[in-house]
Amino acid sequence: MGKITGFLEIDRKVESYAPVEERIKNYREFTLPMEEKDVKDQGARCMDCGIPFCHSGCPLGNLIPDFNDAVYRGKWEKASEILHSTNNFPEFTGRLCPAPCEEACVLGINEDPVTIENIEKNIAETAFKKGWITAKPPLERTGKKVAVVGSGPAGLAAAQQLNRAGHQVTVFERDEKPGGLLRYGIPDFKMEKHVIDRRLEVLKEEGIEFKCGVHVGKDIKAGSLKNDFDAIVLTGGATVRRRLPIEGADLKGVVQAMDFLGQNNRRVDGIKDLGEEILATDKDVVVIGGGDTGSDCIGTSFRQGAKSVSNFEIMPMGTPDRPKDQPWPFWPMRLRTSSSHKEGAERFFSISTKKFIGDEKGNLKGLITSEVEWVTVPGQRPQLKEVEGTEREWKCELALLALGFTGSENTIAEQLGLEMDNRTNIKASEIDYKTNVPGIFVAGDQRRGQSLIVWAISEGRQAAHHVDKYLMGESALPLKGDGDLPRV
Repeated sequence: MGKITGFLEIDRKVESYAPVEERIKNYREFTLPMEEKDVKDQGARCMDCGIPFCHSGCPLGNLIPDFNDAVYRGKWEKASEILHSTNNFPEFTGRLCPAPCEEACVLGINEDPVTIENIEKNIAETAFKKGWITAKPPLERTGKKVAVVGSGPAGLAAAQQLNRAGHQVTVFERDEKPGGLLRYGIPDFKMEKHVIDRRLEVLKEEGIEFKCGVHVGKDIKAGSLKNDFDAIVLTGGATVRRRLPIEGADLKGVVQAMDFLGQNNRRVDGIKDLGEEILATDKDVVVIGGGDTGSDCIGTSFRQGAKSVSNFEIMPMGTPDRPKDQPWPFWPMRLRTSSSHKEGAERFFSISTKKFIGDEKGNLKGLITSEVEWVTVPGQRPQLKEVEGTEREWKCELALLALGFTGSENTIAEQLGLEMDNRTNIKASEIDYKTNVPGIFVAGDQRRGQSLIVWAISEGRQAAHHVDKYLMGESALPLKGDGDLPRV
């Protein structure tokens, strides 16, 4: 795979970024594309490693050495066919995935891993530029109708796979446009929305119908779908936000991160009716939560003209290297510094917010924190302990809560009589994605809880196979690990 001695001769190289002072003036993507030769050289670094652990690191089971080799040899169309055989939307994952495949790369044991994610993005963009990504509607229809509820990556993947099998697919989305959190959660500077629209045009040309502005469970009863469709696939996101139950949490200026990000995406999209404005302009902003959502809030705050941005994380500061108790090829909880962090945010670890402080009009004006430590007792879960004498008051006019999600909304589940698991997800087996109600399937965050885009696409694809099998008795749709190289 690749050049036999490539990993010995070529260093890892990734896309560079536009300067901070330039990129924070707008919401456009700011990565600077690599030259084709450089991308091919990165493909050459892929080792003939015998057992490619990157396959197991990737939830989609992407055939990574195969498309790396095709890129190295300049066979871009072949690389696109290989990549699309397991991943419906590599232009999404090539921008947004944290790349667990790279953490599982064999070369990464003692060198920098292959730049798999960047190669993936370049394959997808080359394929669109060359016109290789075209609508491929099924040759014949089965007469079966399937409703997909939710148009995030899980829903879109399930819809395209089921449409390829010949079923008539209708996707229901409660927001103004399809895409789910890809559209109204991920900032444009990470993925501009024309990237979604470009793919949606292909899906529509293939025969998939989208009904936006329709909130299933509210605008229409979920049960009515059972009468109109032969099968239903629930692919909603994990949208129930984790709250911070402390004094002052109801002050004006204490805002859930997804409210802030979603409104800004609509603002960038030109939507005028946004309700009450949530803006970081000229404010001291504190982002509580150190994950990807928190990072997105940081980058958005700087683009809105925040006076300062601080980022609080209750966990201890990680190390840049892989922790000893998280060996290769597992995903390591190491310190990760995003492009948004590098735009000027000050990060604080092992810190807990105790109280929000308001003024006489109910507006947030500050908060109080303390340092914390995690105490480990053998046989027990680590316990959080406040460090005495470390209280501190901070000036803050906007606090963004990026604390993750506790599950999906359960209105649809209640209306359909679906069983839930102990994590408030809809209960369904990973073997066949079936719920306790015949003909109703679930995939993505609504089944497994908050997760990655790559897991969402994987779940949508897997579920589609089992829906097709339920409807037809058998299915030719691929499952992860089949090893096929089917149609694009």
